Amino acid sequence: MKRNKITLAGVGLLSASALMLAGCASGNDDAGTGETEGDATAIISVNGSEPQNPLIPTNTNEVGGGKILDAMFAGLIGYAADGSVFNDVAEEITVDDPQNLTVKIREGLTFTDGEEVTADNFIKAWNYGALASNEQLSSYFFEDIEGFSYDEDSELSGLEEVDEYTFTIALNKPASDFAQRLGYSAYYPLPDVAFEDIAAFGESPIGNGPYMLEGEGAWQHDVGINLVTNPDYDGPRTPANGGLDIKFYASQDAAYADLQAGELDVLDAIPDSAFETFESDLGDRAVNQPSAVFQSFTIPERLEHFGGEEGNLRRQALSMSINREEITDVIFQGTRTPASDFTSPVIDGWSDSLEGAEVLAYDPEKAKELWAEADAISPWSGEFQIAYNADGGHQAWVDATVNSIKNTLGIDASGAPYPTFAELRGEVTDRVIETAFRTGWQADYPGLYNFLGPLYATNAGSNDGDYSNPEFDELLSQGISATDAEEANGLFQQAQEVLLRDLPATPLWYSNVVGGFGETVENVEFGWNSVPLYEQITKIG
Repeated sequence: MKRNKITLAGVGLLSASALMLAGCASGNDDAGTGETEGDATAIISVNGSEPQNPLIPTNTNEVGGGKILDAMFAGLIGYAADGSVFNDVAEEITVDDPQNLTVKIREGLTFTDGEEVTADNFIKAWNYGALASNEQLSSYFFEDIEGFSYDEDSELSGLEEVDEYTFTIALNKPASDFAQRLGYSAYYPLPDVAFEDIAAFGESPIGNGPYMLEGEGAWQHDVGINLVTNPDYDGPRTPANGGLDIKFYASQDAAYADLQAGELDVLDAIPDSAFETFESDLGDRAVNQPSAVFQSFTIPERLEHFGGEEGNLRRQALSMSINREEITDVIFQGTRTPASDFTSPVIDGWSDSLEGAEVLAYDPEKAKELWAEADAISPWSGEFQIAYNADGGHQAWVDATVNSIKNTLGIDASGAPYPTFAELRGEVTDRVIETAFRTGWQADYPGLYNFLGPLYATNAGSNDGDYSNPEFDELLSQGISATDAEEANGLFQQAQEVLLRDLPATPLWYSNVVGGFGETVENVEFGWNSVPLYEQITKIG
């Protein structure tokens, strides 16, 4: 069947003129797995982490839960390894102009409980995610749709069902990359049963994607989750294996030990203790490639000494106290690159020459000067800490970072470990954490805006420091409204220059995806966002 598709990788914007994502999704070449002689029934074991929340697409904005949802659900579009898009549930998406889209989905697709996937399943799911009283972490992704409100329950009036398989999307302002966003998990459909008891659904989700829960008890909290292939999935990500055994590890060292012992097939996070040796250990089974991942730490303005002018001076001083070059060389063994902005070099529009980027350079003398200026406003007291989850392999870099700060500024500084990611994120989300904390971003879709809007726009769902600056918001709005890619990227760069003045988060480095796989699997490929393409993996023989 003839296929027409648009490739968005390296573009980041859709044209404002009529544009169509169309094709026979079940045969999309960009997403297909190709021929394999592997065992199509074998279970593939991979590493993961306990999700922060029950598995509801609109309330999951962290990597551990996101990887599971992406395996269990299919969105309107998907992203190939290089970040280009392909149709999944969508038959075509027509962008009539930057504020109006028409979506036609394929007929005959079902959820794993047998319910047919229709336009109504998307409309209901998005309205649930956007409803203020539901307090969904990803509600921000519906902000651009007509009818959205942060302050009161309001239906998304911009969603209109045309027929059982067609709906339109009217935006309240131009968002030229909106179609490109639609592969993110916040935009997944939900079956009707989800709304009967959403809490119960989150513990045992029913999706429409390549994989589904193995059965009752498939999710053992803090242990792992078992997925098997969905025999009714009809799309471009049809698995070449029999399912996924996703193991939740207390440490990356334990996961790496299992990989070496043949107890784990694929690992997407090598521990820092093995950075120096993993490529020689694994040979051609080692993975070290650029990905759309950015690392930082955030200091909420509400903390003592970090509000107003004093806080601004202290953020700059702390940033310039960190020897990023040394830490990436010694701790990360070249698997990280010091940051020069808030995005990623693999995304179109990245720049290493922004005005104000010198605040990210190691400058001990300037750091001391700025700290002294802050002390003149209000003398420093207490200890500076960076919180991190001990199950994520962060201790070494946090210790090196706080030691760099301590040695430069002469203050007490230390890491503050939390046993699990869920515990750390719980305090961050509830706004009760009383220290700085590690943050970062793995892109939801391959666009520059995605690194800026969700994290730093006023009221954004992943704006963990509650940052708000009208100048930044306006530049962001102008950028997303621009239909020319070069113009839009220029505005996003100006917006970042505001961030470099305010430092709502302190950029540290860009991450490579550093992983590996066992001797008994093949067809292992890591995508643009550092996540393996699980459906392609096969057991040998």
